[in-house]
Amino acid sequence: MNRYSTLTLLLFLLSCTYVQAQEVTERLMPPEHEEPRNDSGLRVAFYNVENLFDLVNDSIKRDDDFTPTGIKGWNKWRYRDKLRNIYRVVMAVGGWEPPAIVGLCEVENRLVMDELVTLTPLRRFHYQVVHFESPDKRGIDNALIYRPDKFEVLHSEPIEVVFPFDLDSKTRDILYVMGRTNSGDSLHVFVNHWPSRFGGHMETDRKRNHVGHTVRKKVDQIMEEQPLANIIIMGDLNDLPTDASVLDHLQARASEAELEDDGLFNLMYKLQQDGYGTHQHVDLWHSWSVLDQIVVSAPLLRGQSGLHAPQENCVIYKEHFLIEGDTELDNDKPFRTYIGPSFHGGFSDHLPIYVDVDFVKTP
Repeated sequence: MNRYSTLTLLLFLLSCTYVQAQEVTERLMPPEHEEPRNDSGLRVAFYNVENLFDLVNDSIKRDDDFTPTGIKGWNKWRYRDKLRNIYRVVMAVGGWEPPAIVGLCEVENRLVMDELVTLTPLRRFHYQVVHFESPDKRGIDNALIYRPDKFEVLHSEPIEVVFPFDLDSKTRDILYVMGRTNSGDSLHVFVNHWPSRFGGHMETDRKRNHVGHTVRKKVDQIMEEQPLANIIIMGDLNDLPTDASVLDHLQARASEAELEDDGLFNLMYKLQQDGYGTHQHVDLWHSWSVLDQIVVSAPLLRGQSGLHAPQENCVIYKEHFLIEGDTELDNDKPFRTYIGPSFHGGFSDHLPIYVDVDFVKTP
């Protein structure tokens, strides 16, 4: 290649980089209708990141596919690209400022969480990590990152899920975090990833019902001690807001008229009724469903205890860079990292969700 050809190639690559940088900037701009939150509230988000694994083959986990010699050809470039993509989503979801709290699921360990907040530009916001190793056989856990200038963690613990009808079966722990917002109000947060439907919806219902009951039991304990507790339950529940695990066992109501003082309200029910979704069924091209959900306590929904998270503050973040296909033709789907064993270069098979928690001004 002569000097002229080399120079032409370099200019072309630089122009591609510039265009890509422009696209990233545009994607991270907040929507026109959104206003800066500043000290008026905070944004709480959840995102199923779809298989954030490190490069090490852990002998006690089923992580062989996500290694350099595995079927997916997982390597440091793809891993770093995955971290960058999660960073981009977190920033984009934040709008004018990064979200105060982000629940994540399908992360392998503490290492990948630490590298997410230190090896990407998220480090500028000093995110801290809450993570516990869970007994899930695939090695995926729940985690939470938070901005210490917005939220102070006072207590955290994993809530183990034990199936009395199947003691050998293991699943992700429920992550429970209690803290104080920068308004001085207490906030309880649960990060969930309930058992999947793999093996059949009906066959796995029993497990999700049990996890819903487990979360509800902890909620009842909190509400007994703090009747006006501000509680957010978020996660990939692998069920719809109308399924028994959510509606009957977690007792997350779909109607405010049915909501008791110590009850839970599902902010995602209306979005499901309106035809929106966070995940697309693998076998049905046009079937979006709301598997990722945000449920809040009655006092938080009503703004009775310093914090307020009304229905209209809940959003499914479906921006163009997170999907592929044509939305107008109704053939869009999530832009995934892998399709089968093939690297696809996208983000996740789920869309992120968030709720804005407003600070209630006292007279």
